[in-house]
Amino acid sequence: MAITITKGSSAPDFILYSSEKKQVHLAELQGQTILLVFFPLAFTNTCTKELCLLRDDISRYNDLQVTILAISVDSPQTLARYKEDQQLNFMLLSDFNKDVSRAYDALYEEFSLGMRGVSKRAAFVIDSMGVIQYAEVLENASHLPNFDAINSTLAKMI
Repeated sequence: MAITITKGSSAPDFILYSSEKKQVHLAELQGQTILLVFFPLAFTNTCTKELCLLRDDISRYNDLQVTILAISVDSPQTLARYKEDQQLNFMLLSDFNKDVSRAYDALYEEFSLGMRGVSKRAAFVIDSMGVIQYAEVLENASHLPNFDAINSTLAKMI
C-alpha cells in the first residue's frame, strides 16, 4: 500500500530521464526549491494549459529560485517533441515505468479510454532540505492545481 505524501513528508527520491535523455536525480538537486508537477499526457488540452501557465510565469519561479520538474508517463522522445512544440522552458521527465508517480500517490490505475497507469495531475513544493511543503493530488484530470496556493507557499519560503 502506498504512503500518502503530505506536508512535512520527505520527498521520495527518484532518478528519471529528461526529454533530453539525461538522468535527473532528485537527491542531486537538494539545496534547491523544487516545484514538482505530474501531468497525465503530453499533447492534451488541460496538460498543455497547465504547463503553458508555468512557462508563461517562469520569471516568477526564476525570481524565487525555484526549479520546475514536470513528470508524465510519456516517453522521453514524446516529451522532447512536446517541449519543443510548446516551447516549454523547464525540465520534462519521463516516468515511463510509473515508479515515481506511484511513489507520490499520483497514478491512475484506470484512466480514460481504457488506459491504465497514467500520472494524476499533482503538484508538490519541495524545500531545499527535501521536505514537502505543499502537496496536491487531483482525482479529476480536467482540474488544474491551485497555483495561488502553490505560489503563496513558495513566497513564504524565501
